[in-house]
Order: sequence, then structure tokens, then C-alpha cells
Amino acid sequence: MENINSLFEFIESKTSKMIELQTLLTSKPALSPESEGDGELEKCIALEQWLKNEGFSDLQRFDAPDSRVKSGIRPNLVATIPGKDTSKSLWIMTHLDVVPVGELSMWHSDPWKVIEKDGKLYGRGVEDNQQGLVSSIFAILALIKNNVQPKYNVKLLFVADEEVGSTYGIQYLLKNHNLFNKDDMVVIPDGGDSQGKTIEVAEKNLLWIRFHVQGKQAHGSRPDEGANACLAGYDLALRVNNLEKVFNKRDELFEPPYSTFQPTKKESNVPNINTIPGDDVFCMDCRILPCYKLEQVKSEIDKLVAQVENQYGVKIEYECPQQVESPATPKDSDVVKLLSSGIKAVKNIESKTIGIGGGTVGSYLRNEGYQCAVWSTLDETAHQPDEYCVVKNMVEDAKVLAYIML
Repeated sequence: MENINSLFEFIESKTSKMIELQTLLTSKPALSPESEGDGELEKCIALEQWLKNEGFSDLQRFDAPDSRVKSGIRPNLVATIPGKDTSKSLWIMTHLDVVPVGELSMWHSDPWKVIEKDGKLYGRGVEDNQQGLVSSIFAILALIKNNVQPKYNVKLLFVADEEVGSTYGIQYLLKNHNLFNKDDMVVIPDGGDSQGKTIEVAEKNLLWIRFHVQGKQAHGSRPDEGANACLAGYDLALRVNNLEKVFNKRDELFEPPYSTFQPTKKESNVPNINTIPGDDVFCMDCRILPCYKLEQVKSEIDKLVAQVENQYGVKIEYECPQQVESPATPKDSDVVKLLSSGIKAVKNIESKTIGIGGGTVGSYLRNEGYQCAVWSTLDETAHQPDEYCVVKNMVEDAKVLAYIML
């Protein structure tokens, strides 16, 4: 670790360059087709060229075909720095795509132009996930410019499609390319807390459900002549929500420490008040402790659907736009111990392992048997208007990532 001070000094001296890269990336909106965007290619090309200009020589693209975007592809980019030991790799994995800006009137600046104010950068994507992306790049740049070889191969992976399911990102890579070895370690700087203390090692099982209730439309004064799809849907939503009392175990690794079954999106049905709807669609977001299997949960939901169909004389179909379950990364795994050492060395704090209710790309890796941990120092402004990145966090996180590469 005799080179560590020079690496840290280099990172601190490049703060303005970090901001320049954030500004470049933010100017290239990388929205999925689901978000009425044209994908990540323009942003990926800009990043690839920037990396080449800075001396990255080993760059590989793994493009997933997607006919919905103009280019026909969704890019995934890997930058590799060979290590002293080439038998295993340390991966730092971030994503290129961002979410839409939402209600533009709630922003105090142009979401696609970085504004620096009071030690913060404002713009869509600056925290989610460009902070981790930029930190990982400058951690490696510190090694390259100081002629320091990492202990293991270091691979930066910039994936597509994280925000809407990873079909064209990590899922595509795992199915179509043999990139990872079982001894590899993966750090995902895409979640954390304002101190940079927590290391996420587990996720709740994720189940998104879209219910379609079909009844019989009628006049509002004659419910006896119809089958109220909206009423049946409300009842079903409450019954599914009540599964929180059925799958009622607690696990203090998570916050909240219990499973949740929450109604969320509701689609419009009839345009007027005095018509009983014969068709109704609503969605639920369920985050379930990993001690339960999703098949158990769906079996209970099937029973509830049958009960509501019988009571209200309706037909109910449902689909699951997302359903993901994964094992936890062991708390004593190499990647957790490595991250903990870096956090202690740079921030002088003891890390803590946690589980989260939100889903990350880590679940797909864990299902394939790879060690991964999610960590970063964030104020958690992702997906919000006036999303921001704290510049100091970006710099300090780069130091932690540089430290664990040695």
C-alpha cells in the first residue's frame, strides 16, 4: 500500500475532470424504450471515446439486439486493466441508463445540464448511477497514471437497461457471454447511505403484479345488472395486501424487517362517474423476505383470485412484469471483507451489512453463484426532481475503490 497516498492525491486533483465527465454523460439522455427513449448507445459511444482518450486500451462491447431502438442495439461496455494475478477479477459494475425526469416543473434547472452548487452536482443521472460510474473510472485512472498494477484484473462493466429489468443488460450478458468466473468479486456502487457505511448483501424477493379484472359494465344506478370490476379489484387488492399478515416473519437485516404487498398503479377505466366499470386494471409491488419462495406467494394469490372471482362474478387474469428472487452474499465473503477494509482505510468507519427491499442487478449475479455487494455513499436522491450528487462523496468513493484494487 506504499502507493496509496499518491493515488489519493491524484484522485483529489482530478475533481474538475470528474465534473466534466458527469456533465458529458448527463447531456446524453439514456432512456429505455419503455420510458419513450432510444436507449444508451449515444451515451455509451461518448463514454467509450472518453476512455480511449484517457488511455484505456482494452475496451469491449457486448451489444444486445433490440429492434425497438433506432440503432437496433443496447450496448454493454467492459474496460479491463490486467492484474498481477490474472486468475480472478474484481468487477465494478454500474449502469448507463437513467429514468425520465418526471414532472419538469418540479426541477429548478435543466435536468440534462449539470449545475454545480454548494458542493453538489444537479442533473438527471448524476447520482443514479453516474456517481459510481465516474468514481470507478477515476479509481482505475489513478492506477494507470501512477503506473500501479492492481492485485487482480480490474474490470469496469457499464450495463444497459438496469432501470426497467436488465433484459438487455446483465441478464443478456449472463445468458450469452461467459464473462465471470466463480472466484470473481463484484462491487455495485448503486445504493448506500450518506455515510458510506452500509454494504448491501441481500435483497427481498421482488414480485410486480398486474391484475386485469373483467366484469360487466352497467349503469351506476343498476349494479344488479352488472359485475363491478372496480369493486372486485379493490377487494382483491385488500386481500393481497393482507398477505403481509400471512407471510409474517421478520428479518432485522432489512428495513422494514417484514414482507410488503402494496397496491400501486391504477389504470383508468370508465370516463364518467355514473357507469359501473366492466373492466379494471391495477398493479401491486410486493417485496418479500427471502425466506419465502415466490411460488408460495403466487399460490396464495391464486387462491385469493378464485375467491374474488366467485364472489363478484368476474374473471381475473394477472401477469408478473418482474419476479426476482436471489440468495444473500455471505457476510464473510471476500468481496464484503475487501469492501469493509477499504471503507475503514478511507473513511475510518466500521461498515455494516444490510438487506434492502429495492431490487438491483446484484440479484441476477447472486442467482448465478457470484459474490457481489452493493455499496456507495449517497444521499439517495435517485429518481427525484433535482437529483444531485455530492462531489465529496464521488471523490471519496473513488478512493475506496482504488484502495480495494491494490
